[in-house]
Parts: sequence; structure tokens; C-alpha cells
Amino acid sequence: MALKIIASMCTACSACEPECPNVAIREKGGTYIIDPAKCTECEGHFDAPQCIAVCPVDGCIKKV
Repeated sequence: MALKIIASMCTACSACEPECPNVAIREKGGTYIIDPAKCTECEGHFDAPQCIAVCPVDGCIKKV
């Protein structure tokens, strides 16, 4: 259970990073990545993944 940011679609806007309650999102090489070991898709914190909710690019963050 984890999410993935599609690097080719990421605009590096950084909207997702501060929204992650598990600190699973970080910048790497001009784009953002999600650490699958830390990502819980916000279960126990929110009803829906917050990174997806705030991302301005539809389809940029997907379940893996």
C-alpha cells in the first residue's frame, strides 16, 4: 500500500510535501518522490491521500 509520483508529470510545485502526515515525500533531482516504506495513503489520518488532494496535476500521483 503506497503511492508513487510520476516523475515525468511532476512540476515540482512542492504542494504535496507539507501535506504528508508521515513525512514520506521529499524532493530528489528536481522532482518529488514518495518513500513507499513510510507511505500509508494517509490511513489513520485522513479519509483520502492528501498528496493527491492537493496536487495540481491530475494523474501525477498513482497507487502502486
